[in-house]
Amino acid sequence: MLKVGLTGGIGAGKSEVSRLLVVCGAVLIDADRIAREVVAPGTPGLAAVVEAFGEGVLAEDGSLDRPKLGSIVFADPDRLAALNAIVHPLVGARSRELETAALDDAVVVHDVPLLTENGLAPLYDLVVVVDADPATQLDRLVRLRGMTEEDARARMAAQATREQRRQIADIVVDNDVPLPDLERRVKDVWAELVRRARTAEGSGARSEE
Repeated sequence: MLKVGLTGGIGAGKSEVSRLLVVCGAVLIDADRIAREVVAPGTPGLAAVVEAFGEGVLAEDGSLDRPKLGSIVFADPDRLAALNAIVHPLVGARSRELETAALDDAVVVHDVPLLTENGLAPLYDLVVVVDADPATQLDRLVRLRGMTEEDARARMAAQATREQRRQIADIVVDNDVPLPDLERRVKDVWAELVRRARTAEGSGARSEE
């Protein structure tokens, strides 16, 4: 099994790259999706969040009101740390369950938006960073996601820098290109991942390339 960490700045196109890797045959473990699942209605995770932050973070249907919770934690580092202390262990445990269920020769791709920020690179055999020029990111966020330019710039500034992400990368996928070019690049990356998986079979050592 080859454990791959996949990350990239907001608007860089990481989700598209993860989708293309799945088409190629990767097993995808999506940290954002799992983070939503572990605080779904009826879960111990949601109960713990409500205990820590109060009933006010619930929507009328009993689900987590994410914008309300976000407005609380992102303005207060201590509150954010308290939320992470609840959610991160649950996400980690579920990710390990899914990884364990994969076949021995699988290429398992962990889609982790804050991989760089949280210092998680050592957890993986190698790290793939989806990279795009900041101007490209800004354009996508405004044009495709409907953000204001001010909001988009703030979201980008809150993440690791482009240089910080590239420093931890074993493979960089340049996504300042049209989709057909990206598809070709991802196929090349997949071929490299398969090669490394075969080479490293039976070894858990992280690539030093």
